[in-house]
Order: sequence, then C-alpha cells, then structure tokens
Amino acid sequence: MKALVTGATSGIGRSIAFNLHRRGWDLILTGRNTEELKKLKKRFGEDTEIVAADLADRDEVMKVYDFCRGKDIDMLVNNAGYGLFGKFDETDLDDELNMLSVNINALHILTKLFLRDFKAKDSGIILNVASSAGFMTGPLLSSYYASKNYVVRLSLAIAEELRRDKSNVSITVLCPGPVDTHFNDRAGVSFSVKPISPQYAAEFALNKAFRGKLIAIPGLMVHAGVIASNFAPEKLISAVTYNIQHSKKVAEDKKHR
Repeated sequence: MKALVTGATSGIGRSIAFNLHRRGWDLILTGRNTEELKKLKKRFGEDTEIVAADLADRDEVMKVYDFCRGKDIDMLVNNAGYGLFGKFDETDLDDELNMLSVNINALHILTKLFLRDFKAKDSGIILNVASSAGFMTGPLLSSYYASKNYVVRLSLAIAEELRRDKSNVSITVLCPGPVDTHFNDRAGVSFSVKPISPQYAAEFALNKAFRGKLIAIPGLMVHAGVIASNFAPEKLISAVTYNIQHSKKVAEDKKHR
C-alpha cells in the first residue's frame, strides 16, 4: 500500500506519515522544506520517496501529481495548509492569495486527479484535512475559515457522488479543533484552549479513514461545538468566534512584551 502525504514535514502531516509508516505503508512525502523531507526519507528508508514542492504554485502541484503517476497510489492525504490572522481589509493580499492557493486550489486539483485514478480502479482513500472552522464563520481568520468551509463542503459533495456511484473509493474529512502544531505560530496567535497533539489527530483521522467514515472530529467538546453551531444564530456564532480569535491575539501579544 502506498500513500501520498502533502505538508508532511510538520504537524498533522508529519504524524500521519509516521503513523502510516508504522502500519507498513510505503510513502511519497511532499512539502516545501527539502532538508526535513530528506530527514524523513533517511528515517523511513529507501522505500520512501520525497518531492519538494510549493503547493501555492499550480505548476508545483502538477509536478507532485506527475511524480506519482504510475506508482499505484492507494491513499491521498491532503494536509498542507495554513492560516493568516487579522481583519480582512488589513491582511496582506499576496499572503492571503498564497494561502488560498494551498488550502483550496492545491487540494482541489489533487483531489480531482487522484479521485479519477481511484475511481478507474475502484479503490482508494482520500483524507482531506480541514478544521472545525470548516463549519463556521471566522472573523479575524476569515479567509482561513472560508477555505476550510470549502474543503468540508467539497468533501461532503464528493462523498455523495461516490455513494450514488456505489464506488469503493472513500473520502474522509478531518475537522479538528486546536492542534499543537506550528499553525498558530504562522498565523501569529496563541491557543485559547488546550490543543490536542498532532499524533492523536493523526491516529484519529486514519482510524476513521480506514473505516470509511466521512467526517472525523476528534474531541467531544469540539464535536459538541460543531453540532451546536448548526442551531445557534449566525450572528451569535460570529460574535463568539471573534472573541475567541481576539483573545488568541491578546495572549500572543502578551508573550512578546
């Protein structure tokens, strides 16, 4: 069995790579950090392949797919992604467009191309890493939340198409709350609640994916919060989310005083 893991050099992607390796899977790993990819290859062995790529660049996304063609991939893990904190009119446009290219465009392209391959052989697993943010509106992280809404809704739509086709291909969307990765460092905020470990998120996601489950939300509190968000008024959810994100920024500012 062979899996492609994007964003494999840190966080959930790295933990998924370790978990799959422990389960005996062969791996193709991609990320921007060439040195970290080489370290992973050395650790996992010669059966692991690496391809450095910046998934904000469409040509680089296609390079990754072309690298995998003919290698009989059984699982695609779309993990690469990041967030930008700030008011929508104040965040840097170029940074934001790059983020959207990674969070949406790269995932969209790889999902479509590998889905076609998987349907042709009537087997395969797609694991898309989204967020509990994918079910809500997110002031101060507006574009990030919107991008994860895209991932959730795309995955749900594909799942229904696969069900109606009676396909043996499955898709799972991971929607965690806070995870102890470099996400908040890159976004420039601090956690407002205790995060789960990337190892736990990876184990939870893979267990759900291998069982063919569509939605994977680790943590009872996060799961309850997602359900509650479906019933609360949208303005209330937005106000609560704003306060949560604002408190993260305040905490981060205090760390640097």
